[in-house]
Amino acid sequence: MSLKKSLLIILLILVVDQVSKIYIKLNFPLTLYGEAALLNWGWFKILFIENKGMAWGTKINDIIPFIDERNGKLMLTLFRVFAVSGFFYWLYDCIKNNASKLLIICISLILAGAIGNIIDSIFYGYLFTGSYYNIASFSPGNGYETLFHGNVVDMLQFPMLTWEWPNWLPFVGGESFTFFEPVFNIADTAISTGVGIMLVFNKRIFP
Repeated sequence: MSLKKSLLIILLILVVDQVSKIYIKLNFPLTLYGEAALLNWGWFKILFIENKGMAWGTKINDIIPFIDERNGKLMLTLFRVFAVSGFFYWLYDCIKNNASKLLIICISLILAGAIGNIIDSIFYGYLFTGSYYNIASFSPGNGYETLFHGNVVDMLQFPMLTWEWPNWLPFVGGESFTFFEPVFNIADTAISTGVGIMLVFNKRIFP
C-alpha cells in the first residue's frame, strides 16, 4: 500500500471528524452539566459534551494529583503530539518495508483519530468561544482558552441497555448501569477500529 493511499485515508477521516465537530460546536449549546442531548432514539443519542481529558474524561491531574488541571491538559496535548510523531514514523517504516496492507490501514486509522483529537486540543480553545448556555462562535484569539488547552468535542453515544444491579451485590447493588454509556466522536471510532482490527487479525498482521 502506498503512502499516498494511506494519507488519503487519514485525510478523509479527518474531514468527516472535523466537519461533524465544528457543526455541533457552532450550532448547539452546552448545559449546566456540560451536555446537551440533540437527538435521542433511546439506543442512540447525539449528545454534545466537551471532554477536557482522555478516555471517559480522565485527566492527568486525576492520576498525578500535584499537577494542576491546566498543566495537566498541556502535558496531555504534548503527549498526543509526541505519540502521533511516533505513529507517523511507524507508518512510513511499514510502507517502506512492504508490511501488511492491513497493518498500514490500522495505523492510518489510529493516526487519523489521534490527529483529529489533537486538532481539538491545540486549536479549539483559541478558535471558538465558550458553549455553556450559548452557541459558540468562530472567533480566533477570543476563544474560551489558549492554544494547547482546548477541549475535545464528543457527540456519539450508544446506550443500548440499562439495568439495575441486584441489591445483594457488593459495591454496585441497587445502582443503575447503562451498557456502553461513553460519549465519543469519529476520531475515537477510527482509533478503536484500528486497534480492534489489530487485535482480531494479529496473526495475519504480524506473521
